[in-house]
Amino acid sequence: MNDANQKLGKDGLANLAIDQDLLARELAAQLAGDPLDEIDLDENPEDLVNSSKECDLALEWLQAGNKEKLQGLRVFCEYRDPRAFPFLVPLLKEPSPVVRMSAVYALGRNPCPQAIDILLNMLRFDSNAYVRKATAWSLGNYPEAPVLEPLINALKQDVAAVRLWASSSLAEVGLNSLEASSPSANQLLESLQIDGEPLVRSNCIWSLGRLYSYLSEEIKIQIEEALISVLLNDLEPSVRYEARIALEQLDNPEVQKKLKSLIDEGQLV
Repeated sequence: MNDANQKLGKDGLANLAIDQDLLARELAAQLAGDPLDEIDLDENPEDLVNSSKECDLALEWLQAGNKEKLQGLRVFCEYRDPRAFPFLVPLLKEPSPVVRMSAVYALGRNPCPQAIDILLNMLRFDSNAYVRKATAWSLGNYPEAPVLEPLINALKQDVAAVRLWASSSLAEVGLNSLEASSPSANQLLESLQIDGEPLVRSNCIWSLGRLYSYLSEEIKIQIEEALISVLLNDLEPSVRYEARIALEQLDNPEVQKKLKSLIDEGQLV
């Protein structure tokens, strides 16, 4: 994901008017950062050797006090281990939003079929935007579950940080299911044109670029036209930049000719 989207993940949540005082105190006291930002999806052999001992210890932490639980959750935000499932799923119902949020991230890193119904319910009903944001990201790792419509609804209706990660997860779902690729792209196209948050629009562009080669010619044309419109008309320079990068990366000679024509006409620098 681009730097601007990562910035929203780190900084944008501070602007959400949801449980501000409670979350500020708990996050400051118990978390050094957002667990999502600590997840490294590329494990090297040395990491795998070390992970077994860390997971053994983390399993003990998950059964201890609140501070230890959070330490254990951080481990499972980084490593995969199915032994954690029986301990992670109950934490989704913890009263502490920090624990719930961290458990959701850990279950995104460690997809557990037994957790899907609870996660879907949390995306829709959890009162805390931090938790819903985590859930929107995690559900992208459950492409075979019925996550398409819930993610579409989140992208339509929730706060900016949740919409941002819902757009990313829709790309993941679309990449793993031919049936889901078209409805995912259609919602991303709609949100690109109407969403009021520039970072969400930028991420819709990023997600559409990922899905492009898997889509029908009709939807490809819609994406090309939408990106050119954004390139020429969006009021936010960062969104226009994302559109140009996406267009330049499309494997379509006609699109490249159009870009050259716009440059020659002085409409693009």
